Formats: sequence, structure tokens, C-alpha cells
Amino acid sequence: MVCSRSGVAFAATSAIAFGMSGPFAKALTDTGWSPESAVLARIVGGAVILLPVVVLLRRGALRGLLSAPVTVVAYGVVAVAGAQVCFFNAIQHLSVGVALMLEYLGPVLVIGWIAITTRRRPRPTTMAGVALALGGALVVLDVFDGAVFDPVGVLWGLSAAVCLAFYFVVSAKQGDAVDPLVLSAAGLAVGAIVVGVAGMLGMVPLHVSTNDVALDGRAWPWWTAVAVLALVSAAVAYVFGIMASRALGASTASVIALVEVLCAVGAAWLLLGETVSLTQIAGGAAILTGAAVVQWRSDAPPLVEALPASAGMDGSHGVSVLP
Repeated sequence: MVCSRSGVAFAATSAIAFGMSGPFAKALTDTGWSPESAVLARIVGGAVILLPVVVLLRRGALRGLLSAPVTVVAYGVVAVAGAQVCFFNAIQHLSVGVALMLEYLGPVLVIGWIAITTRRRPRPTTMAGVALALGGALVVLDVFDGAVFDPVGVLWGLSAAVCLAFYFVVSAKQGDAVDPLVLSAAGLAVGAIVVGVAGMLGMVPLHVSTNDVALDGRAWPWWTAVAVLALVSAAVAYVFGIMASRALGASTASVIALVEVLCAVGAAWLLLGETVSLTQIAGGAAILTGAAVVQWRSDAPPLVEALPASAGMDGSHGVSVLP
């Protein structure tokens, strides 16, 4: 599979930007912010940054929203709001690194769903990748050492995996009429509305604090963490992520996106002092290797092409839906 240099650059930039979200979000929640409040700050800030840019540079592309409304809403609800709420709740119970390793079981879920809906048996190489990823997940959770893991954190992490798979599939659908910048801005706006309304209705807690956040052993104003989440981990991450998926396809883009785990673990170590054991590193390597195997197979079509046409979210574009 030939990768364009620009597509690889987009994917790497997106992965690094996404990887910064965990440490900065956890710095906020450690001072009294609820995970949902951190999510809301991130996506509202991202939407505020991108919407004026869309109006100035992509005004003509706004018509694309009318041609795929279900896609845009589903993207905002699941890929933006859902993924972040699940992940930010996961890091309340697990380290940033472990939570991300669980989230990257998403490709395994895609393979399982494709096998069930198409009734096609996965190839031996795919099954080997699935087995490697699942075995790595057990190692990451220290199951073989008899450790007691936090089931709540694991559930949140696996829920984030479902949302991640959805994100890659929807972002990569070729021929979608929605411009990447417009889809990013609209998705962030929809996600912000969903989380905000849920908070006002008392469905999720929205607690904030003006206390300084601790990063790299030093105290920083709370708004610095919010600024990084909004500008880097929302605006930059989503725009470049969609551009990468459109340029490379879901399979290749999501393989390169595995760099996010390495960036997040490194950032959590530098900024929060979090570490993972050598055993967990080995398990994480197994998860990432397995995920790469099931996504990037030179003898098989990309995952998006394998999705059944009958599962389309929007009749005009056929964007596929995950569970």
C-alpha cells in the first residue's frame, strides 16, 4: 500500500495532537473537574476555533452538511462526544497509557463486526492479529499476575474502543460530500451541544475548578490545560485526522495513528509522572502489533471497503455504522 507523504504527515500530526489530550485532561480532573467538564471545554474550544475558519474559508462547503445530516450528527455524538467522555472517564480509574491501549482494541471490534455482518471468515493473518491484540490486553491488565483491575475503568476503555472504530470508518469514507474542515467543526459543535444538554439535564456531572493544574512538577493556570485541549487536541487533531483518513484510507491512517499511544505514554510520564511496567509495555506492544496486522494487510482491501453497503447511515452516501 503506497502512502502519500502528506497523508502520513497528517496522520502523524493528528496522532501527536490526540496523544496530548489524556495528560492535560487528567491534570484538570485531578483538581476537581469532572471528566465531562473537561470534554466540554475541549470540544467547545475546538468548535469556537474552527467555526470562524469554516465561515471564512469554507463557506461554500457548508452545503455538504445538508447532504449528509445523519453522518454529521452521528460523528459528533459518537466519534467526538462519546469517544472523549469514555476515554476521560477511563483515565479516572486507569493510567493514561493503559486506557489508550484498551481503546486501541477498536480495530479488533471492526473485524468482528465485519465478520458477523458479512458472514465472511477472516483470513488467518487477521485472526492472528486479533488473538495477539486480545492477549496483549490481558497482559496490560496484569490478569496473568493475578492483579485485580478496575472493571469500571476497563468498561470505559472498551467503550472508547467502539467509538474509536466508528471515528476511523466515518472519517475515511471516500466520496463523502462533507469537507474535512466542515465535518470537524460541525462534529465538535454537535458534540458540545450533546454534552452541554446532558449536563444541564443532570445526566452527567459538570464540575469545574479554577485551581492551578500540576504539570511537569510545576503549577500552571487551569486555562493553559484547556487551551491545549481545545487548540491542539481538538481543532488540530480532528482536522488532520480526517484529512489523513481521506488521503490514506481508514486502514493505513489508523495504523499510523497508533503513534498516539506512544505520545500519550511519553507525555503522561513527562507531565504527570505516570509510568507503566515493562510487562504492560510488552502487552501494549502486542495490542498495537495486533491492531496493525488486522488493519494493514497488503493482500486485502481496507476495512471501509469491506463494510456491507446495507449498513449505511445516510442513504445518499452509504457511510457505515459500527455497533
